Parts: sequence; structure tokens; C-alpha cells
Amino acid sequence: MQKNLTRTESDLLGAVEVPENVLYGVQTMRGLENFPISKFRLSDYPRFIKGLAIVKLGAAEANHQLGLLTDEVYEAIAAACREIMAGEHHEHFPVDMIQGGAGTTTNMNANEVIANRALELMGHQRGEYQFCSPNDDVNRSQSTNDAYPAAIHMGLYATHLELREHLLQLIGALRKKGDEFAQILKMGRTQVEDAVPMTLGQTFNGFASGLEDALAHLDYASREFLTVNMGATAIGTGICAEPGYAELSTAAIADLTGWDVVLAKDLVGATSDTSCMVAYSSAMKRIALKMNKICNDLRLLASGPRCGLGEINLPARQPGSSIMPGKVNPVIPEVMNQVAYKVIGNDLTVSMSDEAAQMELNAMEPVMAQCCFESADLLMNGFDTLRIRCIEGITANEERCRDYIRGSIGIVTALNPIIGYKNSTKIAKEAMETGRGVYELVLEHGILSREELDEVMKPENMIRPVKLNIKPRK
Repeated sequence: MQKNLTRTESDLLGAVEVPENVLYGVQTMRGLENFPISKFRLSDYPRFIKGLAIVKLGAAEANHQLGLLTDEVYEAIAAACREIMAGEHHEHFPVDMIQGGAGTTTNMNANEVIANRALELMGHQRGEYQFCSPNDDVNRSQSTNDAYPAAIHMGLYATHLELREHLLQLIGALRKKGDEFAQILKMGRTQVEDAVPMTLGQTFNGFASGLEDALAHLDYASREFLTVNMGATAIGTGICAEPGYAELSTAAIADLTGWDVVLAKDLVGATSDTSCMVAYSSAMKRIALKMNKICNDLRLLASGPRCGLGEINLPARQPGSSIMPGKVNPVIPEVMNQVAYKVIGNDLTVSMSDEAAQMELNAMEPVMAQCCFESADLLMNGFDTLRIRCIEGITANEERCRDYIRGSIGIVTALNPIIGYKNSTKIAKEAMETGRGVYELVLEHGILSREELDEVMKPENMIRPVKLNIKPRK
């Protein structure tokens, strides 16, 4: 069996044998050895990899304009970056997302892949860094401490644009159910006790409205990703960067993305500041909490089928028990609940990591980025699963809803302005003592006629403020 061919690369710690078939180099190899931490690989996060390529291309364009890169080297680096932006070579980004060094391993992984691909495009061998260096050329005018967070920002903003579309589709499905169930009266409940009537459509529209409000907060938080600290280099002072580089590289990134990317006003402050991820993670947590409430409500409304509320039917997706025949569980809302819990947990990690910043840098940025990317991916998958496999297939048990209304003591609240507090109290007391419905007791006592009572109990008169010209007969 033929042995895998290798090439020898070296750094300040010595020489390392690198597989000849990979585009990365010695520092990526160091990272693979040092950080066998999780199963979260950079290659699993294509938007982040594209963010790295965008930042490296923006830097190369600035360096080229400033005369720091030859035409040949610049064109090769640019071509390599564009290939990565197009989805190529992502398998050459194997490093663990969770790593020490404030992201240096990730930054060097990108530098080495781009350099080696650029070398190939120029007709050289991988590892012949005298013609295109990962540090001196691809990383020119940069530090991990500005290139890495800028790439995170670009990757997360791209992720946000996708996330909001998935959320909008879910909101649309809830609105559609709101329209479908607009005329179905049901009992509203507070503290899991009967309250006053509403429509099932109002329930689903309420779900949608809550998510729309949360989306507005998510959009607002995402705008912070468009501020970058390019040219800050190590700690924000801009050491090793050419005058004008910060502005040129930022403008290049804005042109490449089409987004309103701007340079931070204070690069020292921005270099240690990871609060944009705190804000975005918190906004995702807000959505997760709303999703949790929605899914809990769906499970309660569909509980039964014989001994629960049973006001709606969730699509049956799998047998629910290995021992109880005929049991079907609300598995899709349940999995969305678990997604929500994971997002909430990730947010705590982001918060604690932000608090860990020291002096001019936050070395915990890698795990913050991983948590934000993961939470967004989980939410997108959860939104689609809930929409397609649950929301779109929900049906209403209209007769069950109607029976609850007629049997509820709660509808006496709607009658109170018309029949008066004394009559309402008498009817409510008798209903509680006898178990009979308010509807039949009002008729039995001759307080209202059937026509008058039906008018009061029309859906359009039960769910909003109205003024009816109806007086009690007694």
C-alpha cells in the first residue's frame, strides 16, 4: 500500500509533515493537534468560511491598491478567495470551532488554504511560500484580532438574512391558520383556567404577532454585525497596517457584499468588544422563548384525544409508544421545545464568554461564534420542521370548541354588561353548583331570548369591544 505523500512545513516550533493532498499547512496542523475538543468543525459552517474569504479578499484589494501586493500575487489571492466564496475548498477547513488563541488557528487555516491555492494558480507547489506567504501576503496588514471578528460578523450577518426568511415563512403559516380559524369560537384561558371567549384564529394570529415583534429585535441586533474593526491589527492601534488600509479594506468588503459595512469609530474599543454577539444571541433567545410558549400551547390545545382539551388536531407523525397502542405524541412541537432549550443554553455561554474579556482582547470569541452559528442553524431547522410537519397540517375540532363555550362559566363575563352583575352572579353560582351551562341557564331563567343570547354570542360580538342594544327581560 502506497504511503500518503507529505510535504514538510515549519514554524517557530519546528518542522511538521503536512499531507500533500491538503491546502492547509503547518499552523492548521498545530491547531488540529492542540484542539480535539468538539465535533464542531469549521467546514460545517460555510457562511463563516465565506466570511473569512470575503475579509481576506477585501484585505488583498486594499493591500494591492496601496502597492503592498504585486499584481500576480493579488490576482492569485483574489481568485482563491472567490473560489472559496463560491463554495469550493471548504473541506480544507478542518479545525475545531472551539479553540484557544482567540481564533488564530481559524485565521491561519484560512491564510494557508488561500496561499496554497494561490500558489497552484500561479504554477507553484503547495508550501512554496516564498512566492505567496500565508503571513506576509494573505495576512498582510492584518491580525487575527481584526480579520477573525470581521469574518464572524460577515458570516453571522449572512446567516441572519437566511434565518429571518425561515422565520417569515413560519409566521406566514401561522397567519394562514389565523385566517382559516377566524370564525371558530373557543374559550380563552388564563392561569390554565377558563377565562373569556376568543377565536382560534386569534390564538394563531397572536402566535404570529409575537414572532413578528421578536423578528424586529433580531433585525435591530443584526445591524451591529455591519461594523468591523479592519485595520485594528493586534489591539486596535493599527500597528503593521499601512495608512489608509483600514478604510480601503472596509470599503472593499462593503462592495463585495453589497451591505452597509462601516469601520468602527474606536478600533481599540471595538477589538475587545464582542457585545454584538451578545445582542444577537439574546435576540435569538427571545425568539426561542416565544417558540417554547407556542409549542407548549399547541401541545395543550391538542391534548387528548379523549381526556384533554382536544380543541385542535396536530398531524400524526409517528406512533407514540412502544407499549401503549394507538398513542400519538406531539413530537414536532416537542423537538422545537428542545431546540429552544439549546438556544437558551447557548445564550448563557455567549454571555459568560463576553464577560471573560480581558484588557484589549476577548480570547473567548471562538465559542461565542460557534454558539451563535449553531443557534441560528438549529432555529432554521426547527422553524422549517414545525411549519411543514405541524403548523400547515393543524385542523380544528370546531364542535369541541363550541361545547366548551356553551358549558363554560366564563361566558358569563361577556353577558355581564347586558344582564347586570346580579343576574351574572346568580347564573355563575348556579352553573358551578349544578354543572349546567350558562347558555341554558340564561334561557331557563328567561333573562334573554334565544335570539338575543345568540346575538351576544356571535363570534364578532364576543372577541372585541361592542355595544349591543339588548336589555335583560328580568
